[in-house]
Amino acid sequence: MLQHWQDAAYRTWKSGLLEGALRGAGFDTLGAIELVAGVPGERRRLDFAVRRIGGRIILGLHGSRSVEVVDLTDCVVLHPTLLALLAPLRALLQGMRAIRRQGAVVINLLDTGPDLLLRGDVAPSLEDRVALTDFARAHGLPRVSWAHGGDRPGGDVAETICQLRPAATTLAGITVRPPPGAFLQATEAGERAIIDAVLGGLPARLPARGRIAELYAGCGTLTFALASVRAGGLRVAAWEGDAASVAALQQRINQGGLSGRVSATRRDLTRQPLSVKELSGFAAVVLDPPHAGAGAQIATIAAAGVPTVVYVSCNPATLGRDAKVLKEAGYALVGATAIDQFLWSARLEAVCVFRRG
Repeated sequence: MLQHWQDAAYRTWKSGLLEGALRGAGFDTLGAIELVAGVPGERRRLDFAVRRIGGRIILGLHGSRSVEVVDLTDCVVLHPTLLALLAPLRALLQGMRAIRRQGAVVINLLDTGPDLLLRGDVAPSLEDRVALTDFARAHGLPRVSWAHGGDRPGGDVAETICQLRPAATTLAGITVRPPPGAFLQATEAGERAIIDAVLGGLPARLPARGRIAELYAGCGTLTFALASVRAGGLRVAAWEGDAASVAALQQRINQGGLSGRVSATRRDLTRQPLSVKELSGFAAVVLDPPHAGAGAQIATIAAAGVPTVVYVSCNPATLGRDAKVLKEAGYALVGATAIDQFLWSARLEAVCVFRRG
């Protein structure tokens, strides 16, 4: 953590992470990189490991390059609503049989309250289920879910332990019901900055019936913003690998009367990237890959020669690797925005716009 740095030095270093990645990819003429600064107390997603050691619950984050979990009782970047849950949550887990040795907790702060997903190494007992329901009532949680998997999330479908009201949030003005533990941008301000940078990176003139391919769409953070670019609406084809996220996205498309303009398809883009043929005809590709980057998918995007590529990244290293592929295919970098969602850490969100021709 880097709270001790003076603000100017910290901002220079943070934007330098993006600049260094792009220079390493061969983009030497960058100009000034805008940094959207983060502030404490805004993080709306909690993703903690749980350990039971000597009868005591340890709740916190993994140490640097370690399997050890550092117990966390305070966090200046967490939203106050999530921070207030730490002590009662630790007390709850202490008495739960579902955490024999290890587990994990993910809480997304939705518009309707904190949505909790608990992963444990043992199935919850009846007493556990009652305790979780009582916890939800006491602390204003709309939903509590459970999945097997310790602190290594797998493909297990989450089971709803209790749902007291809809677990819902707003994405680009559209109400969505994300699945338990769904990926959401870390802060509300960061999400707005990403959307602004993505929309600002689209071509000023798009074909009357222009189509945009959105890859790694999640449950719609960018999808609905893209679909509302103009009065008639762009046509957006969204792909996502997580079945529950695609289901949430499709539900909202159907209910919002968007089925003629927005499509959602489940596809693991790591194992089965879209082909050059499938990408042909799109005016732009918007992608928001995971920490590992776009892998084989970026190669087919480059080979397809899509005119505009808007790349949303949470990892400067993999962004640099993928940007080099675009550089070698003849793309120019026309915009770069650094977004400090991960305050005082070496992680950085960024939006980069590449154009060909």
